[in-house]
Parts: sequence; C-alpha cells; structure tokens
Amino acid sequence: MSYTSPNWNTSVLITIDTQNDFTLPDAPAEIKGTAAVLPNMKSVLQAYRAQGLPIVHVIRLYKEDGSNVDISRKEAIERGARIAAPNTDGAELVFEIRSPLYNSLDANKLLQGAFQSIGEQEWVMYKSRWGAFYKTDLEPFLRARGIDTIVFTGCNFPNCPRTSMYEASERDFRVVMVADSMSQVYEQGIREMSSIGVHVCGLDAVLAAIQ
Repeated sequence: MSYTSPNWNTSVLITIDTQNDFTLPDAPAEIKGTAAVLPNMKSVLQAYRAQGLPIVHVIRLYKEDGSNVDISRKEAIERGARIAAPNTDGAELVFEIRSPLYNSLDANKLLQGAFQSIGEQEWVMYKSRWGAFYKTDLEPFLRARGIDTIVFTGCNFPNCPRTSMYEASERDFRVVMVADSMSQVYEQGIREMSSIGVHVCGLDAVLAAIQ
C-alpha cells in the first residue's frame, strides 16, 4: 500500500502567489516564467472546477508599513516599494486563473485569517511567509473537508511552493507537484521533491487522473 500516491478524489488544487505583481510582465516583483505557465494552470483549474473538486488560492499581502512583511523584503517595503499591497490591483489574482464568480479580494478579511469564497468550492487565503501552513488555518480547513492530497501549482518553485510542499509532507498529506504548471522549476528541485515522496507530474497526467 502506497502512503504517498495521490488520492485524486479527495484532493485539493492549490495555486501559490499567482498575483498580478508577481506574474505580469514588468510588474514590481515579476517572477520570470510565471506568465508562461498560466495556460497550464488554467487547464488544471478548469478541470478541477468541472469535477467540483476544491481549489484554494494562496496569496501574499504586504502592508505598506511593512508590519507583516518577511525580513527579505521588509526594508524595501518600508522604503516605499508597493508589492501586493492590500486593496490594490497588484494583489489580485491574475485574470487567467480567476473563477467565473471571482470578486475583488477582501484584504481585511484575508489578513485576519479568513478564507474568502470566490466560487463554488473555491477560496482565497493569505499567508504571511513562504509556507502556506505557517500560522494559517489551512490544515484544519482541509482536514474538515476530508482532503488528504494536495496538488500544487503556481509561483515560484524555489520559494513558496517548495516550502509549502515540505510543510504539507510533514503533516502527512499526499503531495503532488505539477511541474509544468509552476514557475522556476529545475531538475535538482524535482529530484529533491521526489526524494521526500512528492508525486511529480505534468498537466496531462493530472487531467487524465481526474477526468
């Protein structure tokens, strides 16, 4: 019996930090390669929506006073850089991955730790650091819905997705990395994820598995 193989019927799709300020060309904190994987991300999202499977979009919000910002960007924000600032267009999810019922993000609600519904079986949540589980209610939110498998896409593998996958693994979730639906992926990173039991695959494999 495999303890790491995905259970697709009890899985959640998670997107990481796929927001305008990190994704769009020439955005303040553009992560190269993120815009290029948007078509694949959109395909995975559409498949999950069609099957009625849950989706969680994990985002960052940087307050302009720097009070909630990680130390690697804190000084830049305090000096006036505006990256994913609450209630700005830069903090919104990119158009390509929005649900049909998408409504603007409620920054106050998200910063308080709430999950904002943006569609049928689809939510947005805020994280304050690299990992999606750090000081958030993501684990109880997923457990309450009987979810044991987490499928990761988004921006940008070396930082937030990788940290979130390690956190998911140490909480005994089954973890899937959709490598061609995530930016800044490299071969050594794939080997490292595989070595801790992450199921690394591509878009076509996900679509075949859930359809």
